[in-house]
Amino acid sequence: MRTKVFFRAYPTLPYVIKWLLISLILGSCIGTASALFLETLGWITDFRENHLWLIALLPIAGFVIGYIYHQFGKEVEAGNNLLIDTIHDPKEIIPFRMAPFVYLGTLATHLFGGSAGREGTAIQMAGSIADQFTKPLKLDPNERKVLIISAIAAGFASVFGTPLAGAIFGLEVFLIGRLKYNSIFPAFASAIIADLVTKLWKTGHTHYHIPTIPDFSFLNGLYAITAGIAFGLCAALFSKTIHQVSKIFKTKISYPPLRPLVGGILVATAVWALGTTKYIGLGIPTIVSSFEQQLPAYDFALKMIFTIVTLAAGFKGGEVTPLFFIGAALGNALGYFIPLPTGLLAGMGFVAVFAGATNTPLACSIMAIELFGSDCGVYVAIACVVAYLFSGHSSIYGRQMIGEPKHDRFGSYTGKRLNEL
Repeated sequence: MRTKVFFRAYPTLPYVIKWLLISLILGSCIGTASALFLETLGWITDFRENHLWLIALLPIAGFVIGYIYHQFGKEVEAGNNLLIDTIHDPKEIIPFRMAPFVYLGTLATHLFGGSAGREGTAIQMAGSIADQFTKPLKLDPNERKVLIISAIAAGFASVFGTPLAGAIFGLEVFLIGRLKYNSIFPAFASAIIADLVTKLWKTGHTHYHIPTIPDFSFLNGLYAITAGIAFGLCAALFSKTIHQVSKIFKTKISYPPLRPLVGGILVATAVWALGTTKYIGLGIPTIVSSFEQQLPAYDFALKMIFTIVTLAAGFKGGEVTPLFFIGAALGNALGYFIPLPTGLLAGMGFVAVFAGATNTPLACSIMAIELFGSDCGVYVAIACVVAYLFSGHSSIYGRQMIGEPKHDRFGSYTGKRLNEL
């Protein structure tokens, strides 16, 4: 009797206890999976750089990846878009094989020299792991939506070491213009726990530093807006081009395993022709350099081409770390024209191109503060919001739904998926 009275007095407590326990399970599993992924990915990258002959085998690796997905992975081939669809319209449980398939596919992509990221892998692993708890925990469809949102938050947070941005990303990414506040506690709890577990496994994250941040002024604000426009247009170009190139591969090459084989030939040949591995893999060294020194102005464009061909052909991995490279390198290039510190422009581009390509300006603004410190906050927020607006209704995730359009004149877009426009 006293228990009933207690819970009537504190009706939120059962909800908090339930989702804290679920978040502990999710965070522990996803944080451990991300730690394993990051450690093996680091080893794979070092091994490739010390055995560059492996890049010649990229077409063969592409064929194997394509064949495995064609024969056994058609249900999970949609990747992050499958998770977004599951949040909007929960149906069948996401097959657990999504996790090992995307994990091994991403490692193979990086080992043999593709240009890809890691966030897509971490999020897909997280989503497939989390959804296996739906039936044992007897979650209803609405609770299952919260579960997948929390998994996305945990996967993002643990792979980048940004728990606050991870939580907001999970809340922001599936529905443009709106946040699902009934998921806010599970998302934050899962993200924080997953990040903590990853760190308990002694898994490190790359550290970035903006050397100089000037005092904010009206003129500097105009410079930030100008840079944000460039970042938004770049994000739109990337998103639209990767979808178009993917369509070309699908229409011109009917047998799916041959698409990454052809893509692998193109990428491997380009690496040989340029004589550098700068534009394959994650590209972390170049991202770090963009904060410290002036880079060739074309770096962002070459990374964009390598990444689009790699992923559009069917190789596995994420788009986000390449977008960090593209954005940081573009910001670095803007330093030739915009009188802001090069490191600051690189940091703004790092998050703003990502914000424009995923329609997540809030998560990206918070991510910059977590990675670079709060002093850059006003600059990165301006860049992210402007990039979000100028990227239009485009995204690397075609199944994102418009909860509220970016402009009132697009009111008819509400409730539609981006790939339906």
